[in-house]
Amino acid sequence: MKKTLASSIFLLALLILNHNTFLETEAAESRNGGFITTSGVHFMLNGSPYYANGFNAYWLMILASDPSQRSKVSTAFQQASSHGLSVARTWAFSDAGVTPLQYSPGSYNEQMFKGLDFVVAEARRFGIKLVLSLVNNYESLGGKKQYVNWARNQGQYLTSDDDFFRNPVTKSFYKNHVKTVLNRYNTITGVMYKNDPTIMAWELMNEPRCTSDTSGRTIQAWITEMAAHVKSIDRNHLLEAGLEGFYGKTSNQNPGFDIGTDFISNNQIPGIDFATLHSYPDQWLTSSDDQNQLNFLSNWLRTHIRDAQYVLKKPLLLTEFGKSVKDPNFSTYQRDQLFNLVYNNIYLSAKHGGAAAGGLFWQLLAEGMESFGDGYDIVLSQGSSTANIIGQQGRRLYQVRKIFARMRNVQRWNKARAARRAQWLNWKRGVKPIGN
Repeated sequence: MKKTLASSIFLLALLILNHNTFLETEAAESRNGGFITTSGVHFMLNGSPYYANGFNAYWLMILASDPSQRSKVSTAFQQASSHGLSVARTWAFSDAGVTPLQYSPGSYNEQMFKGLDFVVAEARRFGIKLVLSLVNNYESLGGKKQYVNWARNQGQYLTSDDDFFRNPVTKSFYKNHVKTVLNRYNTITGVMYKNDPTIMAWELMNEPRCTSDTSGRTIQAWITEMAAHVKSIDRNHLLEAGLEGFYGKTSNQNPGFDIGTDFISNNQIPGIDFATLHSYPDQWLTSSDDQNQLNFLSNWLRTHIRDAQYVLKKPLLLTEFGKSVKDPNFSTYQRDQLFNLVYNNIYLSAKHGGAAAGGLFWQLLAEGMESFGDGYDIVLSQGSSTANIIGQQGRRLYQVRKIFARMRNVQRWNKARAARRAQWLNWKRGVKPIGN
Protein backbone atom coordinates (compact mmCIF):
# COMPACT_ATOMS: atom_id res chain seq x y z
CA MET A 1 0.00 0.00 0.00
CA LYS A 2 2.81 2.39 0.96
CA LYS A 3 4.64 1.51 -2.26
CA THR A 4 1.49 2.22 -4.34
CA LEU A 5 0.93 5.52 -2.53
CA ALA A 6 4.55 6.53 -3.02
CA SER A 7 4.31 5.70 -6.75
CA SER A 8 1.16 7.76 -7.08
CA ILE A 9 2.75 10.73 -5.34
CA PHE A 10 5.81 10.42 -7.58
CA LEU A 11 3.68 10.33 -10.76
CA LEU A 12 1.64 13.32 -9.59
CA ALA A 13 4.83 15.29 -8.87
CA LEU A 14 6.19 14.33 -12.28
CA LEU A 15 3.01 15.56 -13.99
CA ILE A 16 3.15 18.86 -12.12
CA LEU A 17 6.83 19.26 -12.97
CA ASN A 18 6.18 18.58 -16.68
CA HIS A 19 3.27 21.03 -16.72
CA ASN A 20 5.34 23.75 -15.04
CA THR A 21 8.23 23.09 -17.42
CA PHE A 22 5.85 23.49 -20.37
CA LEU A 23 4.55 26.82 -19.05
CA GLU A 24 8.01 28.16 -18.25
CA THR A 25 9.39 27.13 -21.66
CA GLU A 26 6.47 28.72 -23.53
CA ALA A 27 6.79 31.98 -21.63
CA ALA A 28 10.59 32.09 -21.93
CA GLU A 29 10.51 31.50 -25.70
CA SER A 30 7.97 34.28 -26.18
CA ARG A 31 9.92 36.69 -23.96
CA ASN A 32 13.35 35.98 -25.39
CA GLY A 33 12.42 35.10 -28.96
CA GLY A 34 12.48 37.41 -31.92
CA PHE A 35 9.69 38.37 -34.27
CA ILE A 36 7.23 35.76 -35.38
CA THR A 37 7.61 35.18 -39.12
CA THR A 38 6.04 32.87 -41.68
CA SER A 39 7.47 30.07 -43.80
CA GLY A 40 4.93 28.60 -46.18
CA VAL A 41 1.88 27.60 -44.12
CA HIS A 42 3.67 27.91 -40.77
CA PHE A 43 4.33 30.64 -38.26
CA MET A 44 7.97 30.47 -37.17
CA LEU A 45 9.69 31.47 -33.93
CA ASN A 46 13.37 30.81 -33.25
CA GLY A 47 13.55 28.57 -36.31
CA SER A 48 10.68 26.23 -35.37
CA PRO A 49 6.96 26.23 -36.20
CA TYR A 50 4.90 28.31 -33.79
CA TYR A 51 1.30 27.57 -32.79
CA ALA A 52 -0.97 30.11 -31.14
CA ASN A 53 -3.26 29.02 -28.34
CA GLY A 54 -4.79 32.32 -27.34
CA PHE A 55 -7.64 34.61 -26.45
CA ASN A 56 -9.37 37.90 -27.18
CA ALA A 57 -9.49 40.70 -24.61
CA TYR A 58 -10.52 43.89 -26.40
CA TRP A 59 -10.66 45.80 -23.10
CA LEU A 60 -6.99 45.62 -22.10
CA MET A 61 -6.02 49.18 -23.09
CA ILE A 62 -9.15 50.72 -21.60
CA LEU A 63 -8.62 49.17 -18.17
CA ALA A 64 -4.86 49.76 -18.24
CA SER A 65 -5.41 53.49 -18.85
CA ASP A 66 -6.61 53.64 -15.23
CA PRO A 67 -3.66 52.74 -12.94
CA SER A 68 -6.09 51.54 -10.25
CA GLN A 69 -7.43 48.89 -12.68
CA ARG A 70 -4.14 47.63 -14.06
CA SER A 71 -4.07 44.69 -11.68
CA LYS A 72 -6.94 43.15 -13.67
CA VAL A 73 -4.78 43.26 -16.80
CA SER A 74 -1.88 41.62 -14.96
CA THR A 75 -4.19 38.99 -13.47
CA ALA A 76 -5.66 38.16 -16.88
CA PHE A 77 -2.19 37.72 -18.38
CA GLN A 78 -1.00 35.65 -15.42
CA GLN A 79 -4.00 33.33 -15.58
CA ALA A 80 -3.71 33.07 -19.35
CA SER A 81 -0.03 32.16 -19.13
CA SER A 82 -0.74 29.53 -16.47
CA HIS A 83 -3.23 27.90 -18.87
CA GLY A 84 -0.73 27.76 -21.74
CA LEU A 85 -2.19 30.72 -23.64
CA SER A 86 0.49 32.54 -25.59
CA VAL A 87 -1.30 35.06 -27.85
CA ALA A 88 -3.77 37.85 -27.04
CA ARG A 89 -5.78 39.83 -29.57
CA THR A 90 -6.85 43.30 -28.47
CA TRP A 91 -7.78 46.76 -29.72
CA ALA A 92 -5.26 49.50 -30.49
CA PHE A 93 -8.08 51.93 -31.19
CA SER A 94 -10.81 53.86 -29.42
CA ASP A 95 -12.14 56.69 -31.55
CA ALA A 96 -13.82 59.60 -29.72
CA GLY A 97 -16.51 58.62 -27.18
CA VAL A 98 -16.05 58.37 -23.41
CA THR A 99 -12.77 56.38 -23.43
CA PRO A 100 -10.90 57.75 -26.44
CA LEU A 101 -7.44 56.90 -27.62
CA GLN A 102 -8.01 59.32 -30.49
CA TYR A 103 -10.04 62.41 -29.53
CA SER A 104 -10.17 63.57 -33.14
CA PRO A 105 -8.03 62.91 -36.21
CA GLY A 106 -4.40 63.18 -35.13
CA SER A 107 -5.24 64.25 -31.54
CA TYR A 108 -4.43 61.55 -28.99
CA ASN A 109 -5.16 60.83 -25.34
CA GLU A 110 -1.75 60.25 -23.76
CA GLN A 111 -3.24 58.55 -20.70
CA MET A 112 -4.95 55.97 -22.94
CA PHE A 113 -1.76 55.47 -24.93
CA LYS A 114 0.10 54.84 -21.67
CA GLY A 115 -2.51 52.17 -20.97
CA LEU A 116 -1.56 50.47 -24.25
CA ASP A 117 2.11 50.84 -23.31
CA PHE A 118 1.34 48.94 -20.11
CA VAL A 119 -0.49 46.20 -22.02
CA VAL A 120 2.51 45.64 -24.30
CA ALA A 121 4.94 45.66 -21.35
CA GLU A 122 2.86 43.22 -19.29
CA ALA A 123 2.34 40.91 -22.25
CA ARG A 124 6.10 40.68 -22.62
CA ARG A 125 6.52 40.01 -18.88
CA PHE A 126 4.16 37.04 -19.07
CA GLY A 127 5.48 35.71 -22.38
CA ILE A 128 2.36 36.57 -24.39
CA LYS A 129 2.41 37.80 -27.99
CA LEU A 130 -0.10 40.42 -29.17
CA VAL A 131 -2.29 40.86 -32.24
CA LEU A 132 -3.26 44.55 -32.31
CA SER A 133 -6.32 45.63 -34.31
CA LEU A 134 -6.27 49.19 -35.68
CA VAL A 135 -9.94 50.11 -36.26
CA ASN A 136 -13.43 48.66 -35.87
CA ASN A 137 -15.96 47.95 -38.59
CA TYR A 138 -18.70 48.60 -36.02
CA GLU A 139 -19.77 51.62 -33.97
CA SER A 140 -18.34 50.18 -30.76
CA LEU A 141 -15.43 52.43 -29.71
CA GLY A 142 -15.95 54.63 -32.76
CA GLY A 143 -15.05 52.53 -35.77
CA LYS A 144 -15.51 53.44 -39.40
CA LYS A 145 -18.67 55.43 -38.57
CA GLN A 146 -16.62 57.84 -36.43
CA TYR A 147 -14.08 58.32 -39.22
CA VAL A 148 -16.91 59.15 -41.63
CA ASN A 149 -18.36 61.63 -39.13
CA TRP A 150 -14.96 63.30 -38.73
CA ALA A 151 -14.73 63.66 -42.50
CA ARG A 152 -18.24 65.14 -42.66
CA ASN A 153 -17.18 67.67 -40.03
CA GLN A 154 -14.49 68.79 -42.48
CA GLY A 155 -16.99 69.33 -45.28
CA GLN A 156 -16.97 65.92 -46.97
CA TYR A 157 -20.30 64.79 -48.42
CA LEU A 158 -20.57 61.14 -47.47
CA THR A 159 -23.73 59.07 -47.71
CA SER A 160 -22.64 55.78 -46.16
CA ASP A 161 -20.39 54.50 -43.40
CA ASP A 162 -18.82 52.38 -46.15
CA ASP A 163 -17.38 55.60 -47.59
CA PHE A 164 -14.70 54.98 -44.98
CA PHE A 165 -13.15 52.60 -47.52
CA ARG A 166 -13.40 54.97 -50.48
CA ASN A 167 -13.03 58.59 -49.36
CA PRO A 168 -9.52 60.11 -49.53
CA VAL A 169 -10.04 62.06 -46.30
CA THR A 170 -11.16 59.08 -44.20
CA LYS A 171 -8.32 57.05 -45.65
CA SER A 172 -5.82 59.75 -44.73
CA PHE A 173 -7.20 59.81 -41.16
CA TYR A 174 -6.76 56.03 -40.93
CA LYS A 175 -3.26 56.09 -42.41
CA ASN A 176 -2.24 58.71 -39.86
CA HIS A 177 -3.58 56.54 -37.03
CA VAL A 178 -1.61 53.56 -38.35
CA LYS A 179 1.55 55.65 -38.52
CA THR A 180 1.01 57.02 -35.00
CA VAL A 181 0.48 53.60 -33.42
CA LEU A 182 3.32 51.86 -35.23
CA ASN A 183 5.76 54.66 -34.38
CA ARG A 184 4.62 54.88 -30.75
CA TYR A 185 7.52 55.01 -28.27
CA ASN A 186 6.56 52.83 -25.31
CA THR A 187 6.99 54.90 -22.15
CA ILE A 188 7.56 51.74 -20.07
CA THR A 189 9.83 49.56 -22.23
CA GLY A 190 11.52 52.32 -24.22
CA VAL A 191 10.92 50.36 -27.44
CA MET A 192 8.92 51.64 -30.40
CA TYR A 193 5.96 49.43 -31.19
CA LYS A 194 7.21 48.70 -34.71
CA ASN A 195 10.45 47.36 -33.19
CA ASP A 196 8.90 45.28 -30.40
CA PRO A 197 8.75 41.49 -30.96
CA THR A 198 6.09 41.24 -28.22
CA ILE A 199 3.69 42.26 -30.98
CA MET A 200 3.00 39.30 -33.25
CA ALA A 201 0.91 41.05 -35.87
CA TRP A 202 -1.12 44.10 -36.87
CA GLU A 203 -4.74 43.74 -37.92
CA LEU A 204 -6.06 46.28 -40.43
CA MET A 205 -9.64 46.18 -39.16
CA ASN A 206 -11.89 44.10 -36.94
CA GLU A 207 -14.28 42.31 -39.31
CA PRO A 208 -14.25 44.59 -42.38
CA ARG A 209 -17.58 44.63 -44.19
CA CYS A 210 -18.80 46.69 -47.15
CA THR A 211 -22.42 45.83 -47.86
CA SER A 212 -22.74 48.77 -50.28
CA ASP A 213 -20.39 46.97 -52.70
CA THR A 214 -20.85 43.22 -52.53
CA SER A 215 -18.74 42.76 -55.67
CA GLY A 216 -15.74 42.87 -53.33
CA ARG A 217 -13.85 45.52 -55.31
CA THR A 218 -14.03 48.19 -52.60
CA ILE A 219 -12.64 46.01 -49.80
CA GLN A 220 -10.03 44.51 -52.12
CA ALA A 221 -8.74 47.96 -53.07
CA TRP A 222 -8.75 49.19 -49.46
CA ILE A 223 -6.82 46.19 -48.11
CA THR A 224 -4.31 46.48 -50.96
CA GLU A 225 -3.69 50.18 -50.23
CA MET A 226 -3.54 49.85 -46.46
CA ALA A 227 -1.37 46.73 -46.44
CA ALA A 228 1.19 48.59 -48.54
CA HIS A 229 0.98 51.54 -46.13
CA VAL A 230 1.61 49.38 -43.05
CA LYS A 231 4.53 47.59 -44.70
CA SER A 232 6.08 50.91 -45.75
CA ILE A 233 6.38 51.75 -42.03
CA ASP A 234 6.98 48.37 -40.43
CA ARG A 235 8.66 45.40 -42.09
CA ASN A 236 9.25 43.60 -38.80
CA HIS A 237 5.73 42.48 -38.02
CA LEU A 238 3.19 40.24 -39.67
CA LEU A 239 -0.03 41.73 -41.03
CA GLU A 240 -3.54 40.35 -41.43
CA ALA A 241 -6.75 41.95 -42.70
CA GLY A 242 -9.15 41.01 -39.87
CA LEU A 243 -11.48 38.93 -42.05
CA GLU A 244 -14.22 36.64 -40.79
CA GLY A 245 -13.67 34.13 -43.59
CA PHE A 246 -16.69 34.73 -45.83
CA TYR A 247 -16.15 33.86 -49.48
CA GLY A 248 -17.10 35.95 -52.52
CA LYS A 249 -20.45 36.09 -54.31
CA THR A 250 -19.90 32.97 -56.39
CA SER A 251 -19.32 30.71 -53.37
CA ASN A 252 -21.98 28.58 -51.70
CA GLN A 253 -19.90 28.27 -48.52
CA ASN A 254 -21.26 31.37 -46.76
CA PRO A 255 -24.02 31.02 -44.14
CA GLY A 256 -26.28 33.58 -45.85
CA PHE A 257 -23.80 36.48 -45.76
CA ASP A 258 -22.90 38.75 -48.68
CA ILE A 259 -20.72 41.50 -47.20
CA GLY A 260 -18.20 42.44 -49.88
CA THR A 261 -15.25 40.35 -48.70
CA ASP A 262 -13.64 37.25 -50.15
CA PHE A 263 -11.48 34.88 -48.14
CA ILE A 264 -9.38 33.93 -51.14
CA SER A 265 -8.72 37.17 -53.05
CA ASN A 266 -8.43 39.36 -49.93
CA ASN A 267 -5.80 37.08 -48.41
CA GLN A 268 -3.82 36.84 -51.66
CA ILE A 269 -3.02 40.56 -51.49
CA PRO A 270 0.74 41.29 -51.19
CA GLY A 271 1.57 42.26 -47.64
CA ILE A 272 -1.13 40.08 -46.03
CA ASP A 273 0.99 37.47 -44.30
CA PHE A 274 -1.64 35.09 -42.98
CA ALA A 275 -5.36 34.40 -43.20
CA THR A 276 -7.88 34.79 -40.40
CA LEU A 277 -11.18 33.18 -39.62
CA HIS A 278 -14.06 33.89 -37.20
CA SER A 279 -16.82 31.46 -36.35
CA TYR A 280 -20.10 32.06 -34.51
CA PRO A 281 -22.58 29.39 -35.59
CA ASP A 282 -24.85 30.37 -32.68
CA GLN A 283 -25.15 33.85 -34.23
CA TRP A 284 -25.09 32.88 -37.90
CA LEU A 285 -27.45 29.88 -37.75
CA THR A 286 -29.94 30.93 -35.09
CA SER A 287 -32.70 28.67 -36.43
CA SER A 288 -30.49 25.57 -36.39
CA ASP A 289 -30.12 23.21 -33.45
CA ASP A 290 -26.83 22.68 -31.68
CA GLN A 291 -25.82 19.61 -33.70
CA ASN A 292 -26.41 21.33 -37.04
CA GLN A 293 -24.38 24.30 -35.82
CA LEU A 294 -21.52 21.95 -34.93
CA ASN A 295 -21.79 20.27 -38.34
CA PHE A 296 -21.54 23.67 -40.01
CA LEU A 297 -18.54 24.59 -37.86
CA SER A 298 -16.74 21.38 -38.73
CA ASN A 299 -17.19 21.98 -42.45
CA TRP A 300 -16.34 25.70 -42.08
CA LEU A 301 -13.04 24.86 -40.40
CA ARG A 302 -12.04 22.07 -42.79
CA THR A 303 -12.83 24.17 -45.87
CA HIS A 304 -10.74 27.13 -44.70
CA ILE A 305 -7.85 25.00 -43.49
CA ARG A 306 -7.75 23.29 -46.90
CA ASP A 307 -7.93 26.58 -48.81
CA ALA A 308 -5.27 28.18 -46.63
CA GLN A 309 -2.95 25.24 -47.26
CA TYR A 310 -3.47 24.56 -50.95
CA VAL A 311 -4.77 27.83 -52.42
CA LEU A 312 -3.36 30.64 -50.26
CA LYS A 313 -0.33 28.67 -49.05
CA LYS A 314 -0.34 30.79 -45.90
CA PRO A 315 -0.97 30.10 -42.19
CA LEU A 316 -4.55 30.29 -40.91
CA LEU A 317 -5.37 31.71 -37.49
CA LEU A 318 -8.88 31.34 -36.05
CA THR A 319 -8.98 34.74 -34.37
CA GLU A 320 -12.51 34.55 -32.89
CA PHE A 321 -14.79 31.73 -31.82
CA GLY A 322 -17.04 30.97 -28.88
CA LYS A 323 -20.48 30.07 -27.63
CA SER A 324 -22.71 32.40 -25.63
CA VAL A 325 -24.34 31.53 -22.32
CA LYS A 326 -27.27 33.64 -23.59
CA ASP A 327 -28.11 31.01 -26.20
CA PRO A 328 -31.39 29.17 -25.56
CA ASN A 329 -30.76 25.92 -23.66
CA PHE A 330 -27.06 26.77 -23.20
CA SER A 331 -24.97 24.29 -21.27
CA THR A 332 -21.27 24.16 -20.46
CA TYR A 333 -21.24 20.75 -22.14
CA GLN A 334 -22.33 22.37 -25.43
CA ARG A 335 -19.61 24.99 -25.12
CA ASP A 336 -17.05 22.28 -24.38
CA GLN A 337 -18.17 20.41 -27.49
CA LEU A 338 -17.59 23.50 -29.61
CA PHE A 339 -14.16 24.19 -28.09
CA ASN A 340 -13.13 20.56 -28.52
CA LEU A 341 -14.24 20.59 -32.16
CA VAL A 342 -12.24 23.75 -32.87
CA TYR A 343 -9.16 22.61 -30.98
CA ASN A 344 -9.15 19.11 -32.47
CA ASN A 345 -9.25 20.49 -36.03
CA ILE A 346 -6.36 22.83 -35.24
CA TYR A 347 -4.34 20.11 -33.50
CA LEU A 348 -4.80 17.52 -36.25
CA SER A 349 -3.81 20.03 -38.91
CA ALA A 350 -0.78 21.17 -36.91
CA LYS A 351 0.33 17.62 -36.15
CA HIS A 352 0.40 16.83 -39.87
CA GLY A 353 2.16 20.05 -40.85
CA GLY A 354 -1.02 21.77 -42.05
CA ALA A 355 -2.01 25.42 -42.24
CA ALA A 356 -4.09 25.72 -39.04
CA ALA A 357 -1.82 27.67 -36.74
CA GLY A 358 -3.99 28.24 -33.68
CA GLY A 359 -7.21 29.58 -32.21
CA LEU A 360 -8.13 32.60 -30.06
CA PHE A 361 -11.40 32.26 -28.16
CA TRP A 362 -13.69 35.21 -27.48
CA GLN A 363 -13.30 36.45 -24.76
CA LEU A 364 -11.17 36.34 -21.59
CA LEU A 365 -12.14 38.29 -18.47
CA ALA A 366 -10.69 38.53 -14.98
CA GLU A 367 -12.73 38.35 -11.78
CA GLY A 368 -14.85 41.42 -11.06
CA MET A 369 -15.37 42.42 -14.71
CA GLU A 370 -19.04 41.56 -15.06
CA SER A 371 -19.77 44.85 -16.85
CA PHE A 372 -17.59 43.69 -19.76
CA GLY A 373 -19.41 40.38 -20.10
CA ASP A 374 -21.24 39.64 -23.35
CA GLY A 375 -22.17 36.00 -22.81
CA TYR A 376 -19.03 34.64 -24.44
CA ASP A 377 -16.69 35.51 -21.57
CA ILE A 378 -14.56 32.96 -19.75
CA VAL A 379 -12.92 33.56 -16.37
CA LEU A 380 -10.12 31.01 -16.07
CA SER A 381 -9.88 31.27 -12.28
CA GLN A 382 -13.41 29.85 -11.97
CA GLY A 383 -11.99 26.46 -12.95
CA SER A 384 -14.64 25.43 -15.47
CA SER A 385 -14.33 22.35 -17.66
CA THR A 386 -13.85 24.75 -20.59
CA ALA A 387 -10.80 26.21 -18.86
CA ASN A 388 -9.36 22.69 -18.57
CA ILE A 389 -9.90 22.12 -22.31
CA ILE A 390 -8.12 25.41 -23.05
CA GLY A 391 -5.13 24.35 -20.97
CA GLN A 392 -5.01 20.91 -22.59
CA GLN A 393 -4.86 22.49 -26.04
CA GLY A 394 -1.85 24.56 -24.99
CA ARG A 395 -0.02 21.41 -23.91
CA ARG A 396 -0.89 19.58 -27.14
CA LEU A 397 0.36 22.38 -29.38
CA TYR A 398 3.52 22.63 -27.29
CA GLN A 399 4.18 18.93 -27.93
CA VAL A 400 3.76 19.50 -31.68
CA ARG A 401 6.31 22.31 -31.49
CA LYS A 402 8.71 20.03 -29.62
CA ILE A 403 8.37 17.32 -32.28
CA PHE A 404 9.16 19.77 -35.09
CA ALA A 405 12.08 21.19 -33.10
CA ARG A 406 13.51 17.69 -32.62
CA MET A 407 13.13 16.95 -36.33
CA ARG A 408 14.97 20.16 -37.10
CA ASN A 409 17.76 19.25 -34.69
CA VAL A 410 18.06 15.77 -36.24
CA GLN A 411 18.30 17.33 -39.70
CA ARG A 412 21.03 19.68 -38.45
CA TRP A 413 22.89 16.77 -36.83
CA ASN A 414 22.67 14.66 -40.01
CA LYS A 415 23.89 17.59 -42.08
CA ALA A 416 26.80 18.21 -39.73
CA ARG A 417 27.66 14.51 -39.68
CA ALA A 418 27.62 14.41 -43.50
CA ALA A 419 29.91 17.45 -43.62
CA ARG A 420 32.33 15.85 -41.12
CA ARG A 421 32.36 12.61 -43.09
CA ALA A 422 33.01 14.47 -46.35
CA GLN A 423 35.85 16.33 -44.66
CA TRP A 424 37.33 13.07 -43.36
CA LEU A 425 37.06 11.40 -46.79
CA ASN A 426 38.77 14.39 -48.43
CA TRP A 427 41.55 14.22 -45.85
CA LYS A 428 41.96 10.50 -46.47
CA ARG A 429 42.23 11.10 -50.22
CA GLY A 430 44.76 13.81 -49.62
CA VAL A 431 42.50 16.67 -50.71
CA LYS A 432 43.58 19.89 -49.02
CA PRO A 433 40.69 21.70 -47.23
CA ILE A 434 39.73 25.05 -48.74
CA GLY A 435 41.18 28.01 -46.84
CA ASN A 436 44.36 26.27 -45.71
